[in-house]
Amino acid sequence: MKFAFIAAHREMYRVGRLCAVLEVSRSGYYAWVERPRSARAQADDGLQVRIGIIHRTNRGCYGAPRVHAELQRHGVRCGRKRVARVMRHSGLRGCAPHRRRGGTTDSRHGYPIAPNHLAQDFSAAAPNRVWVADITYIATGEGWLYLAAVMDLYARGVVGWAMGATMTQQLSRDALQMALGRRQPPPGWVHHSDRGSQYAATD
Repeated sequence: MKFAFIAAHREMYRVGRLCAVLEVSRSGYYAWVERPRSARAQADDGLQVRIGIIHRTNRGCYGAPRVHAELQRHGVRCGRKRVARVMRHSGLRGCAPHRRRGGTTDSRHGYPIAPNHLAQDFSAAAPNRVWVADITYIATGEGWLYLAAVMDLYARGVVGWAMGATMTQQLSRDALQMALGRRQPPPGWVHHSDRGSQYAATD
């Protein structure tokens, strides 16, 4: 991979300087240039490009397991160990996991609890019959951001959302109001959420 890097950047920098920085010999590089490359090495070059795109698209946070899953999703067949090897040779690695924050559900409140009509049946016979809602948090370059979302179980599509720097009742309400404005569900539809204060509150 070092020789491939030198070949890709030889128009910008002198070969001698690149070899010195990467700690390889010039004679080794020129021998590599003259030697016909194996089919596997050429395939690794193509795989390296795809991996680089996936890695950059996901803000450099995907490690080998998630990059491998994305490749599989796009029909690229290769092993996870091979992905890890190509990433290692390319100097790519996933983000270190953040220390897990506390959950977003606060069940210690005095608000009334609605009955659970869904009873773990996460299916719907038609659009706008069953919606589910939740709040999650996302790490950004400027701190944590909270996202409230409402999803229609029929098509598994998000129909309403709201984001904010704090996790409030207003956040869950804004997401629901967006969904109601966009979809206008018929009477009798189910809106299912956890029993946290953001959903059980009077508003």
